[in-house]
Amino acid sequence: MDWTDLIDVAFDALGSDSNKSSALHSVQQAALPDERPVAATAGRHPDHFRKGALVLTTHRLLFLKDGKPPVPVPLEGVTDVTVTRSRLNGEILQVVALTGAHRFEDVSKAEFFSEQLRSTAQAARDRHHAPAAPAGDLLDQLERLAALHSSGALTDEEFALAKAKLLQG
Repeated sequence: MDWTDLIDVAFDALGSDSNKSSALHSVQQAALPDERPVAATAGRHPDHFRKGALVLTTHRLLFLKDGKPPVPVPLEGVTDVTVTRSRLNGEILQVVALTGAHRFEDVSKAEFFSEQLRSTAQAARDRHHAPAAPAGDLLDQLERLAALHSSGALTDEEFALAKAKLLQG
C-alpha cells in the first residue's frame, strides 16, 4: 500500500473526495523518512461535527480533517486500544497513549482497525526497544571512537557525545 492508496481508503470510508489531495499532501509532508502506510478508516473526533480520516502508519496514528495539519499519536507510546459501541456515537475507538487519551466516534470498521493499530503499535514498541548491540560490537565501536579521538579526527566534546550515545544503546 502506498500513501495515495491509504488516503483513497480513508476518503472512501468518509464517503467524500473533498480535500483528498490536500490530505495526501499533508501526510506526505509530515511523513518520517522510514514511515510507511498501514491502514485507514473514517471517524469523528468528539470536538468536531464532521468525520475525518484516521490514518495508521508504521510510526503514528494520524487524524486528518478539512485539510488541516495531521494530529499525530506516536505508536510507541500507545498503551491500550479498545472499541465500544453506543447508540448515539456508533463504534467508539479509544486510544490511550503516553501523550494522553484519544477518543474517536462513529469509526468505520473499528474492530478491524483497532486490531491493526494494536499490532502496529506493538511492532513500533519492539523496534524502539530493540536489544543493544552485543558487548563485542560495543567494545569494537568504543575502540574505533578512541582511535578517532587520539588521531585528532574527533574533538573531546565530539568523543564524549559519541561515547555517551553508544553506552546508552
